[in-house]
Amino acid sequence: MRELLESVAAGELSIEQAEAELAGYATGETGRFDAARGSRTGVPEVILAAGKTPEETASMAALAVETTDRAIVTRVDSPTAAAIEDRLAQAHPEATIDHTDRSETLVIHGPSFDPPTLDADVGIVTAGTSDAGPAGEAATIVSEMGAHLTRIDDVGVAGIARLIDRLELCRSQDVLIVAAGREGALPTVLAGLVDVPLIGLPVSNGYGYGGDGRAALSGMLQSCTPITVVNIDAGFTAGAQAGLIARGFDTARSD
Repeated sequence: MRELLESVAAGELSIEQAEAELAGYATGETGRFDAARGSRTGVPEVILAAGKTPEETASMAALAVETTDRAIVTRVDSPTAAAIEDRLAQAHPEATIDHTDRSETLVIHGPSFDPPTLDADVGIVTAGTSDAGPAGEAATIVSEMGAHLTRIDDVGVAGIARLIDRLELCRSQDVLIVAAGREGALPTVLAGLVDVPLIGLPVSNGYGYGGDGRAALSGMLQSCTPITVVNIDAGFTAGAQAGLIARGFDTARSD
């Protein structure tokens, strides 16, 4: 405690960093940021931009960088990305910002951030280009949790020869996330061909009845092959689950 207070007094530690050390969270102008979530659960705290104003999201992102030297933001539109970039240019000009429009994710790393590394391979498989958004969100989380990431794209069952061509690469992964819309058949088919954990990610694309992802979700839930299924477009959840499985592999390999 005394060392913490001395660090604050000496200007070596901000009040927000000290609060995060003591309470596990830091309080900002918008809300509280769970700075200890990564060490407590293995999954880093992520800021959901949807439902917040651009300014509120930017404030939370700045607080995240202040306390953990990193911010991960999902469901980021262009005005929100611009607000975050403006806020960080003032508060943390030395930070790097990586914004991906397609996946609507934005990641900030401060200069002292030490990225985690896991001795584990996660494959993210998509049925088609239309599945790239949620799959990209999952990829961001997997990468930020430290696993090695492999993308295996456009292997949907409408042209199943494309999947067969990539089957050995799928089998070489420690865990797979498989994103598919329409009827959501790809995870079920692939799970019958590999011996690794597989997470189905239903995507809200398709036509007419069930085209908002409900058909894909229902199909995956009714899979006759053993798979795990997350909610529609829930790339964050799929990525977090795959990252936790990857942590298990990393621990086993280091023992």
